[in-house]
Amino acid sequence: MSGWGQAWRSGRSPFPDYRRHVKKSALSCTEIEMTHSNIPATSNPTVDAFWSMRSSFCYLALDRLLALEAEWRVQVEIRVVYPVAIRNPEFFSRAPAHYRPYHLLDSQRVADFHGIPYRRPRPDPIVQDLATNAIADEQPYIHQLTRLAAAAQMQGRALPFLDQVMRMIWDGSVDNWHQGDHLADAITRSGMNASALLNAVRERPDEFDAVIEANQTAQASAGHSGVPLCVFDGEPFFGQDRLALLQWRLQQQGVTRR
Repeated sequence: MSGWGQAWRSGRSPFPDYRRHVKKSALSCTEIEMTHSNIPATSNPTVDAFWSMRSSFCYLALDRLLALEAEWRVQVEIRVVYPVAIRNPEFFSRAPAHYRPYHLLDSQRVADFHGIPYRRPRPDPIVQDLATNAIADEQPYIHQLTRLAAAAQMQGRALPFLDQVMRMIWDGSVDNWHQGDHLADAITRSGMNASALLNAVRERPDEFDAVIEANQTAQASAGHSGVPLCVFDGEPFFGQDRLALLQWRLQQQGVTRR
């Protein structure tokens, strides 16, 4: 039997305990109540979902993660990370020629299969030359978006945030999502104070980058660097196409429907 099989059968993870990389934050964000004390106590097991605001496949997993938490006795904790374009921009210069065409084909196919409204964002959260795959030095969108998601994570409101903000960016209903009140209105619909979040992210970016960095360290320790990555009881499930396997594992471990 492989080391993986022995580990899972023995009930222990083959990976280090990624939760040891999560540090309790003492951030001074009282005006927007960004503390974990806002998260209600729960005895339900937790699924950590590592997430990028630029990932089409994260967006395509959103409805199924919402349904997972609504229908099963489990708590989904979104852990936002920066996309590979920020963490490793050289990735795209080394990617094979078929990488992007297949990605575009497959993401649309998944959207069609699940009946999900879908269109590439206008503008893309990452500024990139699609002819050369070069990532621009100036990135005016992704840092704010990711820090806002981290702020929502700190309030225990990341799933409602994604349900409004991620959907608004990716479902094809809004052009120029970065202009006017589109972003603020979506944050408000998620049940948070848009003005307070936007001001906090603008004034104290390092606080939110520290949360994102802790998430990225935890993600690497969980056993994969891609998104969406769900982790249950130390076991990683990479990709939106592994959500059915995750549900199977939850059932196998005794998690029941609500």
